[in-house]
Amino acid sequence: MLSSPAIVRRTDGRELRSVRFDETTIRARVEQLATEITQSYPQGDLLVIGLLKGSFIFLSDLVRRIERPHQVDFLAASSYGNARTSSGNVRLLYDPETDLAGRHVLLVEDIIDTGTTLRWLLGLLWSRKPASLAVCALLDKTTMHAPIPEVRFVGFEAPEAFLVGYGLDHAQDF
Repeated sequence: MLSSPAIVRRTDGRELRSVRFDETTIRARVEQLATEITQSYPQGDLLVIGLLKGSFIFLSDLVRRIERPHQVDFLAASSYGNARTSSGNVRLLYDPETDLAGRHVLLVEDIIDTGTTLRWLLGLLWSRKPASLAVCALLDKTTMHAPIPEVRFVGFEAPEAFLVGYGLDHAQDF
């Protein structure tokens, strides 16, 4: 669990107990990331694309602190379904309508696990000819995947555990 200290008990009896990153720690890191992002981009439009559904809380906190003009759009993709591991088959569920050509694009992700979905999405987004493309992830399980050059901003290195909270879910629960 990311930020709630209470034990969460599901109707099937499973419990979540451990808090890896508390609210204060997350808030401070989001502010640092927003400052890094603000300072890293040249003048002009920045398009921030949130990967739904897991990034929505992180994205909303982050974009409120980015101190430069930017627009927000969303996309949704899935390779998990109801499982805890990626199937390896990525499905695009919602495609942003915003034209990416010539724009600086920042893809906001909740967690990078195996990198399967992210690599697939980066290929798709690069094909749309952005001026630049970078990734901001709240969590990165760096030991679970090969380096991904576009991953430029990372909140925390994540442990090899299944994490929920702050927007991260398991089959829409938690």
